[in-house]
Amino acid sequence: MQDRVKPFENIRNFRDFGGYTGAEGRMIKTGILFRSAQFGEATEADLAALETYNITVQADLRRPDERERHGHRWPTHGVNILKSDKGRATEAPHVRFLSEVAVDADKANGWMIDYYRAAPFKEQHTDTFKTWFQELASLQPGQAAVVNCAAGKDRTGILCALTHHVLGVDRGTIFADYDLTNEAADVATRLPEMARMFNQHIGKDHPEEVYQPFVGVQDIFLQSAIESIEAEAGTLDAYLTEALNVGTRERDALRGQLLS
Repeated sequence: MQDRVKPFENIRNFRDFGGYTGAEGRMIKTGILFRSAQFGEATEADLAALETYNITVQADLRRPDERERHGHRWPTHGVNILKSDKGRATEAPHVRFLSEVAVDADKANGWMIDYYRAAPFKEQHTDTFKTWFQELASLQPGQAAVVNCAAGKDRTGILCALTHHVLGVDRGTIFADYDLTNEAADVATRLPEMARMFNQHIGKDHPEEVYQPFVGVQDIFLQSAIESIEAEAGTLDAYLTEALNVGTRERDALRGQLLS
């Protein structure tokens, strides 16, 4: 899919994560599964463009304080919003970390690895992950679904990886789609400006490499989530069954629904 990444004015990292080969060599249907950053800064043109995708389900993985802080320019109507009111924070955890005195690139990478290890088991995530799979199974022809968080890379990346696994996508392709965030979000271009803005916000002078884990993705992050799941549950399939109620019957139904 050459046009996987969809252009918007003020919505970042919006892309179709269908179109990959799944179980039994069957393809994930395109135009059904989307992933994105948050929509709080969407322009009127962005809102009009979103309407063309006929999205009827949104899994919003942001914490309640993030939703309040960034707002809801979309959806405005006709979308079943899946979200959790758990996990509220008075300050974003990564901002609290970056505000510490002795922070360097190694510590930043380590912080993100630890975050990925814990994220699959946070109740606010598993609640929404579970309803995401339930709602995917209920999509009608022509309807689509989107998963987002703040930047559309970490929490979103984990849920998209799990969705791909359920649909039989091989591990290498799962990581390739995850890595596409660095291109879709134009991380190389945006990192200097994001570092400047972060430093100004928290009153620090951290070098750009400290902020890279919070702007882009690295395979070690997603690998850490997978290894954490396997260490706790034994396998991804066991985690899906036990934590998210996606067993063999649910998996087969989702494949029947989403594979061509």
